[in-house]
Amino acid sequence: MAISTKPPGDGDTHGGSQGRQESFRTLSDEPVRELYTAGDLPAGIGSAEDPIGLPGQYPFTRGIHPTMYRGRLWTMRQFAGFGTSEETNERFHYLLEHGQTGLSTAFDMPSLMGHDSDSPRSLGEVGREGVAVDTLDDMQTLFSGIDLGEVSVSMTINAPAAIMLAFYVAAAEVPPERLSGTIQADILKEYIAQKEWCFPIDPAMRLCGDMIEWCTQRMPRWHPISISGYHIREAGSTAQQELAFTLKDGLTYVEQAVERGLDVDDFAPRLSFFFNAQIDFFEEIAKYRAARRIWAREMRETFGAKDPRSWQMRFHAQTAGVSLTAQQPLNNIVRTAVEALAAVLGGTQSLHTNSYDEALALPTEEAVTIALRTQQMLAHETGVTNTVDPLGGSYFVEALTDEMEQRAYEYFAKIDELGGMVAATKLNYPQREIADAAFTLQQQIDSAERVVVGVNSHVAEDEVPIPTLRVDPALERKQIGRLQAARAKRDGAGVERAHGALREHAAHEDRNLMEPLLDCARAHASEGEIIESLQQVFGDYSETPVF
Repeated sequence: MAISTKPPGDGDTHGGSQGRQESFRTLSDEPVRELYTAGDLPAGIGSAEDPIGLPGQYPFTRGIHPTMYRGRLWTMRQFAGFGTSEETNERFHYLLEHGQTGLSTAFDMPSLMGHDSDSPRSLGEVGREGVAVDTLDDMQTLFSGIDLGEVSVSMTINAPAAIMLAFYVAAAEVPPERLSGTIQADILKEYIAQKEWCFPIDPAMRLCGDMIEWCTQRMPRWHPISISGYHIREAGSTAQQELAFTLKDGLTYVEQAVERGLDVDDFAPRLSFFFNAQIDFFEEIAKYRAARRIWAREMRETFGAKDPRSWQMRFHAQTAGVSLTAQQPLNNIVRTAVEALAAVLGGTQSLHTNSYDEALALPTEEAVTIALRTQQMLAHETGVTNTVDPLGGSYFVEALTDEMEQRAYEYFAKIDELGGMVAATKLNYPQREIADAAFTLQQQIDSAERVVVGVNSHVAEDEVPIPTLRVDPALERKQIGRLQAARAKRDGAGVERAHGALREHAAHEDRNLMEPLLDCARAHASEGEIIESLQQVFGDYSETPVF
């Protein structure tokens, strides 16, 4: 394989007054100065309101636990899901046997959009990008042989999240009080970035609030929402936009729960966040530090939370899928390792490392194993877990953290001017900001102003394709058969009664929908049928295009 080794603009400038490029900027296009000194550290160090402070103490800039990874490592997760529930269950067991400590479930596109596998809209997509889950039967098979009272489970699904949670609770062989894990459920992020929705914004927000309320009362170990910046960043946002829009989404959910009459300290400790770990190492670390500090301040000062656990931002990180390249895919192992290290040094509680082949297909077992081994090497070989927050006090990192915080509050002010995050989303404000940022970055890559190794620099002329995972098309027919068999054996009259009760509850805004959803799940109603019942009351949604 022949490779061009000369990067754009390469020249001998060492030792002269001319730098190797005209300006130095972060991935988010923020300027970086040549040198940072003690004068760049934030004001107030050593005071009662020290903005850096100590790990485990307000404002948690340096981490939410006093001993961080000296006391306990982060949870190592690998996203898994393809084909039917049987195939994914096998992958889950494989990952647990190889040292994974938590399960992360990827659902296929029809499941994410609320369509059953036999819907005409699902044709060709069943089991392709995740696991197909249509009914309670599928959820039971998905976690067969796994003690859900001992294993933490994360589920990445949003618009139909309440339905999937009902399936999960009904499938578990342990009481809800023993279940631990997270369901993403961040619906505002869908309208902003990922574009997977089932209902208009207002009833979708209601469902999200129902989940938070119900889990507060019934599932004390469960995170009922993972407020997600990951997909905002994957859509092309800057780090500052990811930080600001994610936190503003989170604060909006808190406002909603408080308006329902919930005490902030009853539910805030179970809120969690999900951030992207992009390739700009120091910018990402600063983002996580700023996020903790802003969240702590807003929860304590704006919402009056008194429990220190309510001030602590717990977050999961995933390395950046958008940074992976189809060209020279083995280079992605290095990218993922750097991004994972940024998440660890930024203080994550949970981490997923992408597999090197994910720009081409669902990951092979070999690629998944390398991704998991990357985390294990960071934890056990590099020494980065030996001391708490080793970058704390770095002139550069602390200055970046302050700048990140300032930019977030600038976005907060603009969103408040528009009437809050729900109103701003309806006006397409965050959508336009992200689209503009994505366009700018792509222009920089296309012009080689920003180097991407293997894409616009050090390009291979005759690459050899790597083996990739192929999902057997027969699995789609298999899943449709499972769904039809489940329909055939259930009590049809019982299903209709459950749907009727769900619609009746949905028509009254003051009623929580989780119990009727659980009744639908236990009656073996399918996801698509439940969505259709709710759409009869809530209606559907069409987005105003953003150009």
